[in-house]
Amino acid sequence: MKKKDLIFIAACAVVVALFFVVEPLNTWFMSWSKAHDWRYFVLAFLKFGVLATVGECIGLRISKGVYNQKGFGIMPRALVWGVLGVAITIAMGIFSSGTFNLLSYFGLELNNQTIGGEPFGIRLLYAACVSVLMNTFFAPVFMTIHKMTDTHILATGGTLKGFFSPIPFGQIFENLNWKVQWNFVFMKTIPFFWYPAHTITFLLPPQFRVLFAALLGVALGIILSIANMKKK
Repeated sequence: MKKKDLIFIAACAVVVALFFVVEPLNTWFMSWSKAHDWRYFVLAFLKFGVLATVGECIGLRISKGVYNQKGFGIMPRALVWGVLGVAITIAMGIFSSGTFNLLSYFGLELNNQTIGGEPFGIRLLYAACVSVLMNTFFAPVFMTIHKMTDTHILATGGTLKGFFSPIPFGQIFENLNWKVQWNFVFMKTIPFFWYPAHTITFLLPPQFRVLFAALLGVALGIILSIANMKKK
């Protein structure tokens, strides 16, 4: 482990510690995490924008030996992750609520108010169903869009100005490495990582789910680096 790795780890540890040590910061974070208005989505934007981008920097460190490089585009990536984070938060709400309706067809009458008091086996079944449904129907679209925006960021030099130029979605979609995207990203990471990972997510209290999902962005950065290495 090199000096830059120690500095990176120390910086991350200090930032995390601030949310536990500084009471106003902790109070703000928890109140916005439990909010049922626009603040919830603003915080989701920030969580994913920061944490998932850090994950990509770690992925770059694994694949290239550095946390940043010319053309990588940390700011455009953070912006994309923030927007995608809001989309993920919306999807989590839709699938977590919709699964209650699905399970009712099989005689399980559950809802947000009662699920916390159910036996662990019932809660595990519910969390697993939400995870499988969300990652089967939403994740492939999300992953493809992310890959396309990532390609555009690299193609435009990693600048904000370049990012806001027209994105040639059709051209990028046609030229994606579908062998890696399908055989590795879809067929391996979704069933073997994202299904169990998001099962844990939906076992957590609602106010911690988005944060945990954003923390999984660190894992995603590592997965993306592995995917890039497999491509090469």
